[in-house]
Amino acid sequence: MAQKSILITGCSSGIGYDAAHTLKRRGWRVFASCRKAADCERMRAEGLESPRIDYEDPASVSAGAAQVLEATGGTLEALFNNGAYGIPAAVEDLPREAFSAILQANLVGPHHLTACVIPAMRAANRGRIVNCTSVMGYTAYPWRGAYVATKYGLEGLTDTLRIELHDTNIHVSLIEPGLITTKFGENSGKNFERWIDWENSLIADKYRRDLLKKWEGGNPNAWLEVPASHVTRKLVHAVENPRPRARYRVTGLAEFAYVAKRLLPTRAADWLIRRTA
Repeated sequence: MAQKSILITGCSSGIGYDAAHTLKRRGWRVFASCRKAADCERMRAEGLESPRIDYEDPASVSAGAAQVLEATGGTLEALFNNGAYGIPAAVEDLPREAFSAILQANLVGPHHLTACVIPAMRAANRGRIVNCTSVMGYTAYPWRGAYVATKYGLEGLTDTLRIELHDTNIHVSLIEPGLITTKFGENSGKNFERWIDWENSLIADKYRRDLLKKWEGGNPNAWLEVPASHVTRKLVHAVENPRPRARYRVTGLAEFAYVAKRLLPTRAADWLIRRTA
């Protein structure tokens, strides 16, 4: 039997890194893509094939997909759209350029890559498409409007794709993690510094009190974090099980938020989120 192949994005660290190495150990041919060429070189040194794919660079998405399909003889068993980032800020302070950039990175880019590989999956009459969203794909949190918008969008796009592919042997799943121990927070801080002129905001005092103060004291919710391997376990089921699920929530926080969102009245849910965010 030919070796199964999977393309994973965002593999420089965190969820993508753990998934790439775990699936390689399980016998998969793994294409562990990264945004930066230096990270791709590091992945190759670790024994992984690594095309450069930057969701914000359409040419790299098309070229990366073509490279993978050429290497596999025009086949690909699985795609894991994992790469994403955040820009912490109040919605009113989010510049248009920043919002456009994160939409490209977290929503438009994954759609582009998925559209690139579906023809090969249709031709083979098999495939798995797994999109990584978040607890923020179905629950809104303050200061996370840009990220929430992209993940809500990816949830809707994925649900639609799953329905449209119901008469094929291409299975579509969502993985919805809660807090995972990764560099996501660190990278989000860099994006905050790049894009957000918070000191000139009309709510600068709120930034100091509700956002920056928490950062200075460390992440108060760190105790809720779990390792990236918890996400990988769900991914393994999604790409290897004969009957993959439509949704995989990861962590107790994700499960709690899912139930609370559906049981509580909207104002009560908003109050709970304000108290815990």
